[in-house]
Amino acid sequence: MNRLPAPWGSRLDRDRVVGFRFEGRGYQALAGDTLASALQANGQRLLSRSFKYHRPRGAWSYCGLDANSYVQVGDCPSVHADELEVHDGLEATAQNVWGSLQRDYGAMAGWLARFLPVGFYYRAFFRPRGIWKYWEKLFRRTAGLGKIETATPPGEYDKQYLFADVAVIGAGPAGISAALTAADAGASVLLVDQEPQPGGSLNYARFQRQRSAVDALCGSLLQRVEAHDRIRLLTRTCCTGWFADNWLALCRGNRMYKLRAGQVILSTGSIEQPCVFRNNDLPGIIPASAAQRMVRLYAVSPGHRVSILTANQEGYDVAQDLLEAGVEIAAVVDMNESPVDAGAFEMFKGRGIRTFCGSTVTAALAARGKRAITGISVARITARECVAPDHERVDCDSLVTSIGYAPLAQLACHSGGALIYDDEIHSLRLARRPAASQICGSVNHVWTLESVLCDGERSGRRAAGAMGFKVDDGPSIELDPAAQRMNHPHPVFPHPKGKEFVDFDEDQTIADLVNAVADGFGHPELAKRYSTTGMGPSQGRTSALNALRIIQGARAEPLKSAGLTTQRPPLRAVPFGLLAGRLFEPERLTPMHGWHKAHGARFMTAGLWQRPGRYGGDDTPAEKIATEVAAVRERAGLIDVSTLGGIELRGPDAALFLNRMYTFTYLKQPVGRTRYLLMTDESGSVADDGVACRLAPDCFYITTTTTGADDVYRNMLRRNAEWGLDVELVNVTSVYAAMNIAGPEARRIIEQLNSDIDWSAASFPYLAARQGVVEGIETLAMRVGFVGEMGFELHVPWCQALTLWERLMACGRDCGIAPVGVEAQRILRLEKGHIIVGQDTDGLTMPAEAGLEWAVKQHKGYFVGGPALAQRVAMGVSRKLVGFRLLDATGVIPEECHLVMRGNEIAGRVTSVARSAALEAVVGLAYVLPEQAKVDTVFEIKVGNGQRVQAQTVSTPFYDPDNQRQKM
Repeated sequence: MNRLPAPWGSRLDRDRVVGFRFEGRGYQALAGDTLASALQANGQRLLSRSFKYHRPRGAWSYCGLDANSYVQVGDCPSVHADELEVHDGLEATAQNVWGSLQRDYGAMAGWLARFLPVGFYYRAFFRPRGIWKYWEKLFRRTAGLGKIETATPPGEYDKQYLFADVAVIGAGPAGISAALTAADAGASVLLVDQEPQPGGSLNYARFQRQRSAVDALCGSLLQRVEAHDRIRLLTRTCCTGWFADNWLALCRGNRMYKLRAGQVILSTGSIEQPCVFRNNDLPGIIPASAAQRMVRLYAVSPGHRVSILTANQEGYDVAQDLLEAGVEIAAVVDMNESPVDAGAFEMFKGRGIRTFCGSTVTAALAARGKRAITGISVARITARECVAPDHERVDCDSLVTSIGYAPLAQLACHSGGALIYDDEIHSLRLARRPAASQICGSVNHVWTLESVLCDGERSGRRAAGAMGFKVDDGPSIELDPAAQRMNHPHPVFPHPKGKEFVDFDEDQTIADLVNAVADGFGHPELAKRYSTTGMGPSQGRTSALNALRIIQGARAEPLKSAGLTTQRPPLRAVPFGLLAGRLFEPERLTPMHGWHKAHGARFMTAGLWQRPGRYGGDDTPAEKIATEVAAVRERAGLIDVSTLGGIELRGPDAALFLNRMYTFTYLKQPVGRTRYLLMTDESGSVADDGVACRLAPDCFYITTTTTGADDVYRNMLRRNAEWGLDVELVNVTSVYAAMNIAGPEARRIIEQLNSDIDWSAASFPYLAARQGVVEGIETLAMRVGFVGEMGFELHVPWCQALTLWERLMACGRDCGIAPVGVEAQRILRLEKGHIIVGQDTDGLTMPAEAGLEWAVKQHKGYFVGGPALAQRVAMGVSRKLVGFRLLDATGVIPEECHLVMRGNEIAGRVTSVARSAALEAVVGLAYVLPEQAKVDTVFEIKVGNGQRVQAQTVSTPFYDPDNQRQKM
């Protein structure tokens, strides 16, 4: 119905027709159409319903920068119909609809608008006491847009790192010019654009010249970009966040690029702003740039009879485009006292088009059901927000507006930029930009094509020069005075009947913002949160400027230098799958990895490391693990613990430093002895643990958990800088490897090695440490008991670890030694009641809750977390980690994170659980209420199928409670 003939529609393939369905009805489109353009071509403007009042909405920006075009595609909500390319078999539906799109029962909310003033939900649902829980269910059912299908299978998402001397965000004329200039100077350039084809406004805008000249310029620039070996172009890519040190998040399909750039050039352009009048949100009312995209890119007309409201040259350009396309123009309304383009104005008048000067549209006349417009009401502007009482009606089915722009500079605000109101241009300006960055084009309020290209060159030269490339000064840029006339100073016109929408996402009107100020929420940040204006999916791109005008007016405060509300990433909605992505971390292997693999290890991820989970085939894994446990308990097992973090501390203040970093005491720790380490964070919560070995009065070697090594080391470096102690820290995690030989036969095996260390119990008791040479290898040996048996932990140089490992396996062959994986190690430590930080603790666990109060020495003075911990202990604990034995004989075994119940209330959770062959029982650790922590207390655990099993609190260690075996 609205399809224009060739040559209109540069993105269309007219030789290929595709079929699709919307709201259950079949349609045909041309290849290259978006869903919005295809529906417009078929006479279907209505796409969605608004959030609050369920008002009819159609595509508005035609570039994915507003929420009006949101539709549901299968199980994917909130897809922009004006970006979604049509393909055969596409099925889409409207969202936020009760009933049908055409007859939405939710529109009745509009009848109740007078009873739903701004902020009503804050004031109406808190009394009588307890009533909120009933209202909450209703609001939760009505909140949100679209539907999420929880059974959707996970998709494939990945990540990639990129690096560039210069990153240019936005491939319009300014961005292309900047990229070419920087690349010509020698810089590597990444040019990013969210459109399917680069060129920006060159693809659709008129620029007051023949279209053939614009097409030729665009083609020439793009050819240069494609041929340049120092420019990489990414289309269909959105930069969603700009973070510290020019780290940018780029989203393209199912991939996130993590870009690090030396310089960033922001050439993201600007977005047109709506004129605020009655019914300004209805389908058929669009900005000029959207109309030009419709005509130039998709060959669809905005309507059969179109009116134009303008305050600048852009409105005249789009009027001439529509005339050339054969679209009837009903009226041209110029808001200025004198026409911006007098020649065009007289030409329109000569063609019988109704023309108005110094006037505005005061209302759109709604068709039945408000699904379209039938005309507009025009009146003369007499003062700010005031019009003459005489109105003229113009019959039309569409209205194209061009009353001003706001810069798309939100990305810069993510990284320290600030947008403020500028009285000279009647718009927002980026008053402060991030370090190592440039801005150019219309985001910099540069408008004429020649000035835009020159502004791009200027930014490209500055960026390349900042990266150390030789550049000349280039020509100076004189900005066109037309920039002063792009924006109307106050395009806001209250109507006696209201419904002048400022925020299309949240259905907020002039009255809502004025009332927010009257209610005491006058600061723009407060008004935003109280009214929710600017908090919808569009993030204020089309509402923040007009909202600022209205709020400051209601406060009787000047607009000059008024700041925009805080802008935060992401710039656009990002799928959770893209944020999570694929595991993308370095993979670290121990020196014995090849040996493990050759001997049938099944690996598991532990932090950055690959560790043997168990050995043997994939059949009967539980039996394989049980065999490894039995080897340690009955003979000997060898465990690769090279993944533990290792840090050396040297200097006169080494012991004092440890005393401050950890909860135990280390000032008087004897040389040649080990001591448990427990670290708390500043809130007093358990952060890490390990072992401290004192090698000399001024030297310690400490271990950390596998996953905590890097965090602990960074924290130590920071504290060392703050405290200024005389101590040197060295991260030796990758310098030393370690292995633990444990079991009744461990001493007999290790004594077979050629060594200068006396391994006897008298000379090398439990918790002692010895340094010596073992099989020609410098070795630090420690007596530890994590698995509950006599054991020796050997730390040796990384490059020699495999030699010692193989020698131990050879010496232990006659004793039945076996390699032991992580799964068996976890059962062994559980039988001893030892916790694993991060599994048996969480980010809020304090030592007293986890049974570690013995490791906290408050009397020693300050340590990290000590003050907070003292306060928390004084307040008492609300849970306790206890050992339990399963009483239930049904064979159902709880799993980690299954809930501990007290009646119908959650009392805690299981953190570790396993069937122990040595104890002939199922044992575990769980958080329970303090009153359930007493030994022999019976409590219930709710397992996965909802069944409850009984468990009994028991004392730990479960195995060898007197610790005699590890002291042998």
